[in-house]
Amino acid sequence: MQDRRIVSEGPGLKPPAEMGFFSAPLARPGASTIQQQDYSAMIWLRRRDRMERSQQRCIAVFALVCCFAVLVALIFSAVDVWGEDEDGVTEENCSKDCRIVLVENIPGELSFNSSNHVSLTVGLNHLLDQAKLSIEIVSPYWDLTSIDQESRHYSAYQGQYLFQRLLSLKSRGVKLKIVRDQPDSICNDRYVEERYVNMTALTRGRLLSSFWVVDRKHIYIGSAGMNWKALSKLKELGVIVYDCSCLALDLHRIFSFYWQLHYRDYIPSIWSKRVTAVFSRDKPLQLRLNNTDASAYVSASPDLFCPKGRSRDIDAVRHVIREAKRFIYISVTDYLPLVNRTFRGSAIIRYWSPIDEMLREAAALREVKVRLLIGLWRHTHPLTFSFMSSMQALCTGLPVCSIEVRFYSGKEQMGGLQHRINENKYMVTDNAIYIGNLDWVGSEFALNAGAGLVIQESENQQKGPDSIVEQLTGAFERDWFSPYTISLLSGSTTLQESQHGRQKLQSLKTKAESREHE
Repeated sequence: MQDRRIVSEGPGLKPPAEMGFFSAPLARPGASTIQQQDYSAMIWLRRRDRMERSQQRCIAVFALVCCFAVLVALIFSAVDVWGEDEDGVTEENCSKDCRIVLVENIPGELSFNSSNHVSLTVGLNHLLDQAKLSIEIVSPYWDLTSIDQESRHYSAYQGQYLFQRLLSLKSRGVKLKIVRDQPDSICNDRYVEERYVNMTALTRGRLLSSFWVVDRKHIYIGSAGMNWKALSKLKELGVIVYDCSCLALDLHRIFSFYWQLHYRDYIPSIWSKRVTAVFSRDKPLQLRLNNTDASAYVSASPDLFCPKGRSRDIDAVRHVIREAKRFIYISVTDYLPLVNRTFRGSAIIRYWSPIDEMLREAAALREVKVRLLIGLWRHTHPLTFSFMSSMQALCTGLPVCSIEVRFYSGKEQMGGLQHRINENKYMVTDNAIYIGNLDWVGSEFALNAGAGLVIQESENQQKGPDSIVEQLTGAFERDWFSPYTISLLSGSTTLQESQHGRQKLQSLKTKAESREHE
């Protein structure tokens, strides 16, 4: 058998091409050039397609990057992006067993039958004693160190003493933060952090909020600002709540909102979680207050300053009125259901009905007794008397309808200063209280920044002397029956019959006539 050997190809040796049925035909002259051109065109088209797809991917990535950059810019332009450190306090672990104290400033020129509440000066100084970490203050006025002729009196000394104690907080390592709507600095101490809210640019109103947050644990809220006269010459009222980090956390978030508006001329469209409400009218805080079961929440004004979940002041007022069963007592400096503002040089006046309608409904349809104690001073609007007369006339012929109006007439001028004016801004019913920073005027709620505290006590328990509802009811009745009030239409001394009332009405009438001639 003959061996078949495989001879490997050497260099330059090529096996002969095998011809078969499927063999390619012989190439024509120039065919190779055409094929190369077609191949090159195909390669170019493929590369162009890859380049176009790559460009499209780059454009898409660039668009996504731009969108992300815009989103980040919006987030960082929003209020309180990451928020202040809340020291681990949350809705779940905050303290709910709290103590509340009613604080007042009763001018020395006034003599009431009884006033056993803590003085405002003592209460604020006690808060300073409690501070260990931080104090956050919002106030419409800062004039604790007046240098006029009254500053040498003890009444002015109280404001100076409080101011010096605020400055001395740095020696104890306590941070002091202040928000106001005046750009001028309160003091030149670097340790004191101050921020300015340009309310004129935001709402054409004012920052009238007045509250303290101490260590995110204690709070003060009321009518008094940081003015030496508020600690001595003006009639002020507020509350201090101790060991209540739940309420302090919620009020701190309002402070944080103001804090982030520093020099802004617009309201951000994106809200941070750190400024949203913790509790609201629909979801109030359930707590123990002076050993009494109660619910509470914080409200704010105007609408632009109410982020997600925050109850508006006007809604809080209406809620308290709606829940009243037996009586509604209101004490404010001014009451006027009108919005009076200037827009592009033109005066805009319109009827503002929310509170007025609710009070009329409560008295006429639900048989709730309504009493209004309103300040009588040089800024009282003449139309106030017309609205109050209309409200009292509603009960004519209705035996179960009761609406009474009195004016608190304090002495306004003494040595060029205002004295004894009733600056109270609260409402108390048979089961709840509302303490705020705004007068009950339509323009106040629509334009000015304020905060309010609503506390509603449980109806299934007997109210003792520690009940804040009972305390505030007693304070109102003390003022109502004091010699410093004048009835609107009835009583032994009416507004029209008293000499002071006649002088006041005449001065207001003259002022109104002068406005018409301007």
